[in-house]
Amino acid sequence: MTKLYVAALFILAITISSCGSDDKKIVADNSPAVAVEVSTVSEGNSSPFLSASGKIEAVNSANISTRMMGYVDKIYVQVGDKVTKGQQLISINNADISAKLAQVNAGITEATAAFNNAEKDYNRYTALFNENSASQKELDDITANYNMAKARLEGAKQMKNEVNAQFSYSNIRAPFNGVVTNKFINVGDMANPGMPLVEVESPGNFQVLAMVPESEILEIKSGSEVEVLIKTLNESFKGTVTEVSTSAKNTGGQYMVKVMLDESNSKLLSGMYATVQFPTAKKENTNRVLIPLEAVVHNGQLSGVYTVSESNTALLRWLRLGRTYGDSVEVLSGLSAEEQYIISAEAKLFNGARISVQ
Repeated sequence: MTKLYVAALFILAITISSCGSDDKKIVADNSPAVAVEVSTVSEGNSSPFLSASGKIEAVNSANISTRMMGYVDKIYVQVGDKVTKGQQLISINNADISAKLAQVNAGITEATAAFNNAEKDYNRYTALFNENSASQKELDDITANYNMAKARLEGAKQMKNEVNAQFSYSNIRAPFNGVVTNKFINVGDMANPGMPLVEVESPGNFQVLAMVPESEILEIKSGSEVEVLIKTLNESFKGTVTEVSTSAKNTGGQYMVKVMLDESNSKLLSGMYATVQFPTAKKENTNRVLIPLEAVVHNGQLSGVYTVSESNTALLRWLRLGRTYGDSVEVLSGLSAEEQYIISAEAKLFNGARISVQ
């Protein structure tokens, strides 16, 4: 019985070994090689001048809100519409303000009648006092009544000005000529004080908001001329530094620099990414490793790049990345000089994929 049991285990082991051999044959990669374009890592390939990334935005840009609470009755514009200064954009339900205005108008009517009557008495008693037909006490009483009536009328008029101001908060109008670039609310929604309703921009004049690290901010001066590269348009523009922030409290250690573009271009749009090159030599060592952003592979919070192995296969290498410089990113660790990495491929890559360098 024991011999039969041992023989059975031996046969089973041979069978498993045979199956494992078959599995290896099945997973063998016989697929054609993927054509790829490679580049070689080199140091010191960054610009000798400081570059910072930023975004284009219109100089005149406003998020329009209201100071009253109410339901949105009607929206008169859509995103992309051109508007003129004073044009109505949104109306908010103002039934309560209309009722208050009616009360104020009634109060003005009553105060006006009381003032007219008090003014007549004041003029009459003044004439009688001049003719010694009225006493000083009578004139003083009439004068006080006249001044009180006058004050009540003025108060009623100012209350109407307040109600009219509230009407302006219910009828949202464009603050300047421009284009509606965003809409944050729909008909029937509740508008609250300070809540953005629409965004209006005035096209033509643009600026760039760029973030500069602490190590370089002291070298940037207001009034400096800079070069601004718009990757989307593949064009560069001249600009002038107009503002240099003196605090990085709310920007994660980066200082905001505002650059005004010297010329306008109809192709420019708010939100486009830009690279600002300042005429300031970098302080730190320029022997850094930079690779194109298009070569970086992302998997969740991990970033890497496909390198070329000795057996001519793709090998995914995880990296630790640093700052972005235009369309390139700094590699802090994971790649060294003279290593080859894949920039683009004609098919999807994976670890161990056979490649053909073009």
